[in-house]
Order: sequence, then C-alpha cells, then structure tokens
Amino acid sequence: MESSVQPASSSTLYRSRITAIGSYVPERRLTNADLERMVETNDEWIVQRTGIRERRISAPEEYTSHLCIGAVQQLVDRYGTMLEDVDLLIVGTSTPDFAFPATACRIQAHFGMKQTTSFDLSAACAGFVYGLHLANGMIASGLHRKALVIGADALSKIVDYTDRTTCVLFGDGAGAVLLERDDSDASNPQFIAYTGGTDGTGGAHIYRSLLADHMEGSPVNTNGKLVQNGREVYKFAVQTIPKGVNDLLSQTGLSTEQIDWFVPHSANLRIIDSVCEKMGIPMERTLHTIEKYGNTSAATIPLALEEAVREQKLKDGDTVLLFGFGGGLVYGGLLLNWKAISPKV
Repeated sequence: MESSVQPASSSTLYRSRITAIGSYVPERRLTNADLERMVETNDEWIVQRTGIRERRISAPEEYTSHLCIGAVQQLVDRYGTMLEDVDLLIVGTSTPDFAFPATACRIQAHFGMKQTTSFDLSAACAGFVYGLHLANGMIASGLHRKALVIGADALSKIVDYTDRTTCVLFGDGAGAVLLERDDSDASNPQFIAYTGGTDGTGGAHIYRSLLADHMEGSPVNTNGKLVQNGREVYKFAVQTIPKGVNDLLSQTGLSTEQIDWFVPHSANLRIIDSVCEKMGIPMERTLHTIEKYGNTSAATIPLALEEAVREQKLKDGDTVLLFGFGGGLVYGGLLLNWKAISPKV
C-alpha cells in the first residue's frame, strides 16, 4: 500500500492542533479507608502528605492496552472521529502489556488502523508530554498528518501493596488526544514552545528493575515492583519545574500572569502546592486529578485536560502550560495556545 504522506520540502513547516480528546479509568475505587485495612496508614496521614483520597484500580485481567482502548473509544464516540487515516500512534507508558510487542501495536490492531507507525515511548510520568512534542514535530516536518497520542499506566500491577510509602500514591488510567495537521492559520499555532531535559544520575530515585541488579554500582530491588525515594523526587520536582517554566516563558516573552491554565503531572498535591507558590500561579488556575485518581503516571496530564474540556473550563485562545516529570529523571514542558474542540455528541 502506498503512503499518502508526501515528503516536505526543506522550507516547509506545517502546524498541528489537538482535535479530539478522551479518557478512561477503571471502575474499581481504592479509597484511603481501604488502604487502612491493608497497611499501617490512615486517611489523615495520606491526605496531609499527598492530597489523595482515592485511586482507580484495574481488574485482574485489565491491562494498559485495555485502558488505552477505553480512552480512544471515548474519543471516537464523543467526537465522531475516524481513525482509519491515523498514520502515527504513540503510547507513553511505563507498564506495557508486554516487553514486546508494543502496547501501541495492540491499539492499532483493535481499531484496525491500516497505515500507522506505532510504538511505545518510555519517559515515565513525562511520557504524554514527550509524546505530544514528538508527534507535533513529526507533523510539522510533513512526515505525518494525523497522530494519536496516549498516556496510560496500570501502576497497580507493579505497586508493592506492603509498602505504605508507595502504595498510597498510585492508580490506573489513560488519556488520549488526536493531533492533526492544521493549515487554517499558520500565524497562530497551537504549539508555542517546548523545554525538556534529563538527569540520569537520579535514576535510582524511582525505578522498576526487570533485568539489572545494580545501578551506578549500587544494588537495586529486582522483584519487578516500583521503588521510589519520595523525598528525592520531591526535591527534583520543586527545583526543576520552576526552572523549566521560566525557560518556556523566556522563549515566548510571557509572564506567569499570562498563563491561563497550568497542568502539571499529578504526582502529589504537596509538590503542586509548592511549585505554584514558587511561581506565583494560583491553585485555582491549576488543573489536576490527584484527589480522585492519585498518581497515574503518564495519564495524569491528559486526564486533567479531558476533564477540563468536558467541564468547559478551557476556552479558545487560553494559554495552557503542560509539565511532566518523573523517572529517569526526566522532565518536559509544553506551552500551548488552546484551540477549542467541540464534541459531536
């Protein structure tokens, strides 16, 4: 089959925009009261330190691919979107169904997308922002026209429910957006600026070991469960996010007062509080889902975006700042000029 994508000339730069969004979370709720019966903890301790009240947990035979399919199906149902001509599919996840094939391949098969470059992206909790940045660049280059970007994780599959420092934090969910070439107004792009970086020396602060039994010469836990040094991740986040935001603002000449909505990775409400205080961004201009979903890793940002779209908080022309960070240690921030999307049903 011949590809419909034509190579771009060296002088051509295309624009892309988000045209549809969907989300999915499992039915089962794991509340703080439930956790009190599992480990030595209590609701007050969890809420004070994390802001989380409950999280969603996938069924025993429900995996990351199922969460992705649920999010994409909602996108299709709500926006009447056709997927047959999607030519790029990126799934940001740390919990793929298999080491290979990629979770993205299972999504491609389910929806019958015929001519699609499909792969998983491993950037932990920054996976969705990384995926959006990559998809936008691929469309801008002219190599692709229509991309499906998904952030999804089934962290309950890899959490140690005897470790109260981690099991209270994590939940399962997925969010998906459709990104399409936008030729309507080249002078008014949706994607304004990007910043990102890596500090690989902090890899031991949050990891899941599958094969290796050491990192930088130090032994690591090899039981396949998620391990996190919360104190170090907190320090990384509150130091890195303000610097990254300032980089985005310096690129564009904007100020924090001109950011209409801040959408950080929902790792912990204390992190969000601290970062917002440092940057002077009011919490009422911050979108997150931490209280009811917990930390869903790559899914937190699209879950918050989808909820804001559904509740009609995001308005045409709003300046929206996405910022993901996580295991690696990695971070990525995107500044968007929001363009309204309207459900068909």
